[in-house]
Amino acid sequence: MKAVSLKTIENMHESYQQNTHQKAIRRALAKNPMDSIAYVTEAEQNTQFRFSIDIETLPVTNQKASGRCWLFAGLNIVRELVAKKYQLKDFELSQNYQAFWDKFEKINYFLEAMDDFLTCDGDDRTLKHLLQMGIQDGGQWDMFVSLVDKYGIVPKDQMPETYASSNTAAMNKLINIKLRKYAAEARILASSHLLKEKDALKASVLEELYGFLCTNFGVSPTKIDFEYVNKQNEYNKSSFDSPKSFFDHLGLSLHDYVSIIDSPTQDKPYMRSYTIAYLGNVIGGKPIVHLNLPMSRLKELVIGQLKDKEIVWFGADVARDGDREKGIWDDQAYDYETAFQMHFSMTKEQKLDYLQGAMNHAMVITGVNLENGQPNKWKIENSWGADRGQKGYYLMSGTWFDQNTYQAVVHKKYLTEVELNAYQSKPIVLKPWDPMGSLA
Repeated sequence: MKAVSLKTIENMHESYQQNTHQKAIRRALAKNPMDSIAYVTEAEQNTQFRFSIDIETLPVTNQKASGRCWLFAGLNIVRELVAKKYQLKDFELSQNYQAFWDKFEKINYFLEAMDDFLTCDGDDRTLKHLLQMGIQDGGQWDMFVSLVDKYGIVPKDQMPETYASSNTAAMNKLINIKLRKYAAEARILASSHLLKEKDALKASVLEELYGFLCTNFGVSPTKIDFEYVNKQNEYNKSSFDSPKSFFDHLGLSLHDYVSIIDSPTQDKPYMRSYTIAYLGNVIGGKPIVHLNLPMSRLKELVIGQLKDKEIVWFGADVARDGDREKGIWDDQAYDYETAFQMHFSMTKEQKLDYLQGAMNHAMVITGVNLENGQPNKWKIENSWGADRGQKGYYLMSGTWFDQNTYQAVVHKKYLTEVELNAYQSKPIVLKPWDPMGSLA
């Protein structure tokens, strides 16, 4: 390594002092946010909320201060079937119910996974990764399917939100302390060959944390009394003997839907299926499997489903080039390179390989604008409340979508036979820290 000399710094300072452009930007930044300085007003003409395909959907939901977007997105798709079946103007499924069982299953998954690391080196990378991640709010589509398979769904009024379910940070912190404490104690017991004591400790921790979830989320319902008033203002009530039977009566098979990813990296050839080691919630549930296809094909599949009036669950990296108040993500709306006279652009492959990009938010695509058959903007149902965007609906420009969307879930009927065979082939197992294993 080479140290920076004082003479080099002096030369840099002199060069900067002669740059009148940066002097102007510096003075503007003293009183204005960086995004405002780099904003391109002319881009607004291409991001009007008008779409050639626009599916009518229910009012948006609000995940509040939690990372449950993937659950909200999944339930937002399912609730449309409930609303259609019962002719409802507005309806929500309980996100709290789903999050309760997701947390419980993730706790059990963590406890069981630790059995694989009882005697390994304490600096083992996989062990350190699992300990660092702990359990989080986020998830992926196949994890949602596993929860619905095992626990069904309930209307929101059967298990409403609590403060803890809408503000999860403090609860997650304590759960993860408890899990890391278990890992430390389990490894000590295993080193002394006290495996029965280790198993007893595991059972005790699982029971304690089940109670902790009940205290924070409330007690999960076992039967459903579904009261509703339809669009004709008629009162009705239907009873179901379990949350699972409430989902089953809808006649929807979530297993018919396939996760498509766009990961244009050297380690993931297209037309292959992938899974991720130590990623999941329900042990024995639906395996997490992704079919890697080029973005052009991913978009074709999504558009095909939208044309049939069916909305689409998807995941993207929403941390860049966005205005959350206007509800617009557009990479053409911010010109940091001109403002700061530096190059920032990276390919999608580079962003994935060098930790600059990964899926971090799941939403629902409800519309698209096609110009000469090609999408130039997408309509998005978000879960950040109705006070942002267009009553909670957002827009993504076509170029932003291409660069920052990593996953979409479509019905298998839209895939070719070759694609479906590739999806159903034995998946390549990726490392736990692979970006395709990131949680939305």
